[in-house]
Amino acid sequence: MFRLEKGRLVREYDHEKVWIEPWGRDALRVRASYLEITDDEWALLPVTEKKAEILMDEHKATIINGKIKAEITKEGQICFYNQHGKRLLQETRHTYQLKYGGREFKAYPGGSDYSLKLRLEADPDEKLFGMGQYQHAFLNLKGCSLELTHRNSQISVPFVLSSAGYGFLWHNPAVGQVHFSLNVTEWSAPSTKQLDYWITAGDTPAEIEESYALATGKAPMMPDYGLGFWQCKLRYRTQEELLTVAREYKRRQLPIDVIVIDFFHWTNQGDWQFDPEYWPDPEGMVQELQKLGIELMVSVWPTVQTESGNYREMLEKGYLLRSDRGVRTQFQFLGQNAIFDATNPEARQFLWGLIKRNYYDKGIRVFWLDEAEPELSVYDHDIYRYHMGSSQQIGNIYPVKYSQTFYEGMASEGQAHIINLVRCAWAGSQRYGALVWSGDIHSSFDTLAIQVKASLNMAIAGIPWWTTDIGGFHGGNPEDSSFRECVVRWFQYGAFCPVFRLHGDRQPFIPPTGAKGGGVCGSGSDNEVWSYGEEAYGIMKTYMLIRERLRPYIAGLMQEAHERGTPPMRPLFYDFPQDRLAWETEDQYMFGPELLVAPVVVEGQRSRGVYLPAGAQWTHAFSGETWEGGQRITVDAPLEQIPLFLRDGAGARLPIAFAAQE
Repeated sequence: MFRLEKGRLVREYDHEKVWIEPWGRDALRVRASYLEITDDEWALLPVTEKKAEILMDEHKATIINGKIKAEITKEGQICFYNQHGKRLLQETRHTYQLKYGGREFKAYPGGSDYSLKLRLEADPDEKLFGMGQYQHAFLNLKGCSLELTHRNSQISVPFVLSSAGYGFLWHNPAVGQVHFSLNVTEWSAPSTKQLDYWITAGDTPAEIEESYALATGKAPMMPDYGLGFWQCKLRYRTQEELLTVAREYKRRQLPIDVIVIDFFHWTNQGDWQFDPEYWPDPEGMVQELQKLGIELMVSVWPTVQTESGNYREMLEKGYLLRSDRGVRTQFQFLGQNAIFDATNPEARQFLWGLIKRNYYDKGIRVFWLDEAEPELSVYDHDIYRYHMGSSQQIGNIYPVKYSQTFYEGMASEGQAHIINLVRCAWAGSQRYGALVWSGDIHSSFDTLAIQVKASLNMAIAGIPWWTTDIGGFHGGNPEDSSFRECVVRWFQYGAFCPVFRLHGDRQPFIPPTGAKGGGVCGSGSDNEVWSYGEEAYGIMKTYMLIRERLRPYIAGLMQEAHERGTPPMRPLFYDFPQDRLAWETEDQYMFGPELLVAPVVVEGQRSRGVYLPAGAQWTHAFSGETWEGGQRITVDAPLEQIPLFLRDGAGARLPIAFAAQE
């Protein structure tokens, strides 16, 4: 029943095979199947050394790797403990009455795949964090049901960190669900071939997060131009329009690092090249921007229009997502489109060849990988099939492979610091330079409040680079006083996100200017920092200058993310795990170890309550007033100020107040 094989503990019973093996620091990987177990490296990096203590007798077997221990009974139930003997997690028990246990495989008649459920006994008192980005109002996910699939603004990264002292990765890219209920935790995949998960134990959230980063990979070192301000809007329609904006930022002596060309700068979707009617001299444009000290980012979509010059070749070579039934039309937007199949290695090479010739060789070094879920007009995953398999079984891996396409292409050109903005991610995306943003969200205070929590769960899910459309994407009129207040508060919050980026589809809408190519798509109204009136402009300028003064500090945070997997922005409990109230505070966060940020997310609010964690002294960044931690306070929050606190005398190192007075 039990045996030792290649450094792993193996149990076989009635055709089911279970593997439990060491996989990284203080961690175990568990796989089970009624078929042959496969070595799919979805997110986990391969390990060359598998050393663990394994003990077996007729009743149970035990495997210990550092701070984590697993026991599997003769009946097949698995239980995990930390080094102190505390039980962390346990499969539900198979009983005579219920006829099921922790692992339930149901075969599809005549098929080779299964419907899978993993049931774990729940602790009603634990708090759960991570899992990527969901547009809901919860930081603590206990009690939540989550769809394990991607949509525009929804990102499934199935890693969860528990206040009980463990981290758990559902290592399966199948479309499914998880229920973090009070009575049971249940993971499910309606179509898969094996159970596969990874679990680690640690004494602090930082230990758990660092073990996870070791297992799935760390972000590259962020380039220097990623640290400052990024200017974007829907959409700069011509080369001259974009250059005029860039020149105006420099005329006003405003710090700007990146400016962005959004979608439909091309001829057809899938051509992956500039429309020469609107962008006649890309090389000259890049050269002028470089002289101004501005990096150019260009939007790329994975959609391939039937009219594209590349459509027929990609179809013939199998480089497009297939439809198992119906018409091969996967996305409708200004044409009928198929999706580039990023899971096909040859397709990735083909696309990079076009990107290199039409963009990279013209001096462009950062890309905006939009539509990266990929966005489908109909989310019926049983229709679609990739090179790697059915969308039902592997669909969540797509954004990883999309980022990999560009990362490997850019690395092959010798580029060292790689960052690409991408609308979706999965576990492991971070190692391919993925800067994730929160998608096409609404322009409102309610949505801003949601982003604060979404960003922190994204950080705990192992994606350290995150940003949001400052002001939201859909709607927002720069002439509306209510929206001006919203964009100011969002801008203040954005200054203390890993990447500081202004974007949005502002009202009123500007109609299309032509009947073909880049002219067929309209545009939003102006979205520069001077577009919102003098009061807003003055406040935005202040926070741009604060961001500049924080560059050395932010560079240090990015170094930590690169070397250890430490998220630059994180919940309070990350730095103060012994403080119970830090685990319960959901609308504040730490931006690195020395800055506590308490965003204002309610219209008209001019003061707010703040919890200052115990074990530190806190100084208001603007007033200089100081408090001992471990207490709740109420502070003023005039429109020009975000409540911001410096830890243990950090004001001497971070000149925030001085910048605010300019």
